[in-house]
Amino acid sequence: MFRLPMVSGLQPYSPDTAAKTSRLRGATVTASVCPYCAVGCGQLIYTKAGTLINIEGDPRSPINEGTLCPKGANTYQLSTNPHRVTHVLYRAPYATAWETKPLDWAMDQIARRVKDARDRGFVTHDAKGQPLNGVKNIGTLGGATLDIEENYLIKKLFSVGLGVLSVENQARI
Repeated sequence: MFRLPMVSGLQPYSPDTAAKTSRLRGATVTASVCPYCAVGCGQLIYTKAGTLINIEGDPRSPINEGTLCPKGANTYQLSTNPHRVTHVLYRAPYATAWETKPLDWAMDQIARRVKDARDRGFVTHDAKGQPLNGVKNIGTLGGATLDIEENYLIKKLFSVGLGVLSVENQARI
């Protein structure tokens, strides 16, 4: 059997290679849940200076043990793709053409319209005269990929913050 001689202290790579470090070194790691389906696979989100640099499966997750399906494995690309739509299409009431609007404009519109609907539907007392202080014309349904913390925040925002009475979720994780 042929064996290569061992040379003490020598490495099979250059000093430049040895000096390089992982691009993830120094990154902030945030545990998250994959946004695609109701399985709830764990993901690790890596950021540096507020910029997303990597997303991978979380090996500590008992659900996926670090593996991700093809959709989950492409979550990083979904977030950083230069072709990602960063605007909304809006068609004003009775208009026939769509307009391109910035996402910030759309978020402001949603907030304003939720506030207007809440103000229109806010009821201080029920039919029996009992204090209600709630909104019956708005409801919310949480998605299956929301974890318990996200559902807690949604419940607090809509029920306590806005007075919405119809708050439901289909959380399984």
